Amino acid sequence: MELNSKKIIVKKSAAALCEFLSDVKNFEQLMPENISKFEVIRADAFVFALKGMPEIALEVKEVVAPNKVVLGAISDKIPFTLIGNIEAIDDASSQAELVFEGDFNPMMAMMIKGPITKFLETLTTNLEAI
Repeated sequence: MELNSKKIIVKKSAAALCEFLSDVKNFEQLMPENISKFEVIRADAFVFALKGMPEIALEVKEVVAPNKVVLGAISDKIPFTLIGNIEAIDDASSQAELVFEGDFNPMMAMMIKGPITKFLETLTTNLEAI
């Protein structure tokens, strides 16, 4: 299952945006309002929970500066990655898109598609505002 966010313009250079997304503590600023937990557990990992949802732990899996940051689930119970694709526009702005890729059975995919789509929308809206 692959879900793509809308492409957004961020008032940061591609390098600065890549650095921002590579620093896990910055994700707290991007989370939805209904977050019930956010905790940095390592320099490259954090755990979060939305109200009514299980906790999810993510870690930085790969950084291809300045164009890509890949976060992946630490647990293999819910195997997925969150990819931040970044394209430079000029020295002070860049275009970003978030991509959610997960390996789920059809029933699970159907259940989580709506909430994950809404989650991606919130992350990109908040990223656009930084």
